[in-house]
This record gives sequence, C-alpha cells and structure tokens, in this order.
Amino acid sequence: MTKFNRSVERSMKIIEVISGSGVTSLAFLADQTGLPKATILRICATLVKQRWLTQSRSDSRYRIGPSFPRLSATPDSVDAIIDAGKSEIVALTESTGLAVDLAVSIGNGRVEIVDTTRHFIQHGIFPDTIGYRPSPFRSALGSAFLAALDAEELTTYSTKLAENTRGKDREAAMNFPKRLLEVRKNGFASREEAYWGRAVDYGGTPSAIGVAIQADKKALGAMSLVWLAEKRTVASVVEAHLDQLSMAAVSIGQQLS
Repeated sequence: MTKFNRSVERSMKIIEVISGSGVTSLAFLADQTGLPKATILRICATLVKQRWLTQSRSDSRYRIGPSFPRLSATPDSVDAIIDAGKSEIVALTESTGLAVDLAVSIGNGRVEIVDTTRHFIQHGIFPDTIGYRPSPFRSALGSAFLAALDAEELTTYSTKLAENTRGKDREAAMNFPKRLLEVRKNGFASREEAYWGRAVDYGGTPSAIGVAIQADKKALGAMSLVWLAEKRTVASVVEAHLDQLSMAAVSIGQQLS
C-alpha cells in the first residue's frame, strides 16, 4: 500500500481553508484543520517563503500569495498589487511615520483593503482592516479610486452604488459630484471627518488621504496615509507627505504596467 505524505496532506488542508476563507488567522486555521498551531506555523512559514501564501504585517493573518499556481499564468490583480506594493508601503511608513493602507479594485466601483502597515502601538488606530471594504463616498481610498475612473465607469458605478446606500453614506453619495471635483483638483481624496468614528473595537478616530493606483491609464486600486485625527491635520500631512504618497502609487502602477 502506498504511504501518503502527512506534511503534504496538512499543507493542502491549510491551503484549502485559506483559499476558501480569503484572509485567515492562525486561530481559525487551527480550529478548521485540527492541527497544532506550531505545526501550522511551520507549514505556513514554508509556504510564505515560496510566496504561495502572504502574511499581513499588522495582524499576521494569511492569504493566498502571488506565486500560488493557477490555471492562468498571470497572477490576479489582488496578488499583483500586494506583490508590487509590499515594499512601497513599508518604505512609505518608514519615511512618514504614518500608517499606509493598500486597496485593490473588486469590481462595481468598490475597493478592498488587502495590505496595511498599521500597528496599534505605533499609530494608535484600529489595525485589523485587511478584507475591509471602505465606503466609496466617505473614505479616502474609495473616493480616490472612483475619481480615477473614466467617465462611463464613474457614471455607471456611482449610480449603482448610490442606489444601495443609506444614512450618512446616502448623503455622501448625493454630495459626491462636488467631492469629485475637489479630489481631481487637489490630486487626493480625504476621509470624511469622523468616518468609522468609534464604531470599531479599539483605536482612536483616524484621518486619511488617498490616491489611486493606475496602470496603463486604468484604475486598479488605491493607497492611503492614515493617522490619528487628533494628532495632525489633513493640510499638514498633505504638505509634508502627499508627494511621497503619489510617487509610491506611481511606482506600484509602473510595476503593474
């Protein structure tokens, strides 16, 4: 009888869980696979080294990486942006002292945060944002991305998005044409004051500025600088760091072209 390789079986089980769940914590992997955490850590470390998995710097969660074999030889846009942006966002945090969020288009005018350099102790803001889909109309990431769409896409997506909003999101959607002009004029989008507020588990109220990531004249995602609103003003961060943020977005876009 042919003997099976237990390490390969365990690796496959871990990959199946991560592939099905998207972004996955060590605790969740242990619960779903029944494997000891020490075993999972060793297997995941090997898979991360091979870039079959990636691991978030902020909360150590795992997701499928850019080198994982696919039917298509070309990595999908999520993995491509993570791969192109991982060194850029770290360098940007080191040079500015601020947190950086990286988001990718998920279709229909929405973006999803796929990587971040947030650390609660260092930045004082809620760090568990990977997998979060910020408001298209109230967030820096969402607004920067929408503003970079061509006229036809913008009209189609913004109309559909507005139809499905309520409360403050609905109000922001109705005011978006004015906001759009400001974003394009200024070259960045800012987070609506008190957006998220205290609705998260911990951390202070954040402020942010964002710019789109584009390749071959197509908007692929967005990135933002994030900080405690009580510590700095938008104007001061724009003056000090907007050029660096914009250059990082351009660099990522060039890698994706």
